[in-house]
Amino acid sequence: MANNFVTYEVSDLCLGKPSLRSLSISSTISEALSELKQSEDNYLSVWNCIESIDHHHKKDQSNLSNNKKITFENCQCVGKISMVDIICFLCKEENLESPSSALKSPISVLVSTDSGLVQHVEPHTSLIDAIDLILEGAQNLIVPIQSNFNNRKKQQQKSSFKTSHEFCWLTQEDIIRFLLSSIGVFSPIPAYSIESLNLITTECLAIGYDEPASSAIDSITLALKQQTSVAVVDNEGKLIGEISPFTLARCEETVAAAITTLSSGDLMAYIDCGGPPEDIVRLVKSRLKSRNLEGTLSLMEELNLSVSFSCSSSDEELSSSSPTAPFRRSRHSRSRSYSARMIRRSEAIICNQGSSLVAVMIQALTHRVNYVWVTEDDNTLAGIVTFSDMLSVLREHLQS
Repeated sequence: MANNFVTYEVSDLCLGKPSLRSLSISSTISEALSELKQSEDNYLSVWNCIESIDHHHKKDQSNLSNNKKITFENCQCVGKISMVDIICFLCKEENLESPSSALKSPISVLVSTDSGLVQHVEPHTSLIDAIDLILEGAQNLIVPIQSNFNNRKKQQQKSSFKTSHEFCWLTQEDIIRFLLSSIGVFSPIPAYSIESLNLITTECLAIGYDEPASSAIDSITLALKQQTSVAVVDNEGKLIGEISPFTLARCEETVAAAITTLSSGDLMAYIDCGGPPEDIVRLVKSRLKSRNLEGTLSLMEELNLSVSFSCSSSDEELSSSSPTAPFRRSRHSRSRSYSARMIRRSEAIICNQGSSLVAVMIQALTHRVNYVWVTEDDNTLAGIVTFSDMLSVLREHLQS
């Protein structure tokens, strides 16, 4: 039955996938920030075009979907960016002094120089080849979605039109979810423990609970690239929680202030569901003042004011409407509905060394993360198992 996977193509995994939200490499970080706040996605694809084709959608356009069908004939996706990239960029000392100036920088400063993180593939690329690309380091596979011409007249004239594409991308999660739907093909591998399959990576990114969160910035950047997380441990090596790029991607840019001024333990409380506690917010502002980081403090207070105004306006709209009327999101609802929109909390998702491969796969997919922490019986951190590790084992099974 495993031979059936040879016939699958990446187009089979693209059914129902939304078109990419895209941004030109010439856009500014401020423009990218605005797009991210309006998006349900954690990432924006960044494109470089030989011809002058605008991938950025101006403010006077109602939304990105109005200009979905763009001709990409001379365009190349050169990378992706997320809120985490922006947050880490704002954490740099020179940018903390003047974040408003930093946000005017081109997004090219955020795009990874590792061109292998995103890979263009054709719709007919085999699933096996796609898995190989992921194992070689690709995070996202860019797949063109060819337009369907059902009208016979259009079909006859097709050769006279310039080919137009929409694009979607495939991730490790997409492939793991697809393989899980046919997990019986890999029997008996899925029932084996992750320890017996040698899937546990013992070298993890970690930081002490009382250590400054700023000392984890490089680890956060690396975790974003590896699609993992930074473990927060106590003095005995026991897992307390995590600082996850998956969580930071759903936060506001002012988290840079929290990373700069708080311990890793306090930062976990700051980014947890429900929004930061008032006493920690006051602590962040106090420490910004003591360090004369007025620019970051002003940005933090400005954003808090705009969010408060938005919440008040939305509450008035809600109270004046029918009790059964659906809630209408404001442009700042990303912050207002913090607990509802957060995908991850600071509590770590854990398993033990005896957990089966299929159980860990389901656990990770359920929580929408690419990894699961592995702990001992006393909660001591033992390692981490990732989607990449799982794909490697399943790929070997297909090859054999």
